[in-house]
Amino acid sequence: MVLEVALIDVNPGQEDDFAAAYAKGHPVLVTTPGCRSVRMTRGIESPSRFVLLVEWDSVEAHVRNFRDSERFTTWRSHIGPYFAAPPRVEHFTDVPA
Repeated sequence: MVLEVALIDVNPGQEDDFAAAYAKGHPVLVTTPGCRSVRMTRGIESPSRFVLLVEWDSVEAHVRNFRDSERFTTWRSHIGPYFAAPPRVEHFTDVPA
């Protein structure tokens, strides 16, 4: 399993519109083959900052099944207009205890 973490800064004053756009686009992302779960969080100290957490089977599943597909274009058409800057996206794996 791979965790995609996307830091998203939204234009101030558009946070509620962004959240509504996320809700509308959520089915496009969560139904992608290889996607295990999707969660969006919002900053308390920085309410215009959101963090998207997506669990994928692999980085390849993320890229092949989502980023390189029409799904990504559809997803970005929902949420992209609210970005203050391009999101910062990285992939992570668990560290054993």
